[in-house]
Amino acid sequence: MKKMLLTICAAVLALAGFGAFAADAKPAPLPPKRVLLDISTESMIDAASARKIVDEAIPAKVWKLYPASKWGFVSEVEGGFTEAKVCVVTARVFLAPLTAFTKGVVMRPTKRATTFDALPGATQDQCRQLAKDKLREAANVVVSSLVKS
Repeated sequence: MKKMLLTICAAVLALAGFGAFAADAKPAPLPPKRVLLDISTESMIDAASARKIVDEAIPAKVWKLYPASKWGFVSEVEGGFTEAKVCVVTARVFLAPLTAFTKGVVMRPTKRATTFDALPGATQDQCRQLAKDKLREAANVVVSSLVKS
């Protein structure tokens, strides 16, 4: 009985010590929300896909040099089909400063890249894939102009 009581007391003390340690531990601060604005034509690419492509292209090095609290990225994909059934796509990505109070993007790009391509006889799905590829290419060009890989 004594042995069991000692084991229970030791367990309670251990848990109390862990609780005190956990109470002193401070949670890591959350990183600032990244501003990734997309102003693309919906028929070419949806906003969520565009933001994901741009976000994946931006390494941590960029956010160290251009903090998310002061800088944002804007993407834009436009295009469609000509009368000759040629898929034409233009994709732009640029880095722009944020306003001090609202954290909105100031449309004065610091760095930017534009890519374009045309694909004759493409289907709608092939044209949308071309739009994603061109956006990824533009994002990579902007990132490579900001940091060396």
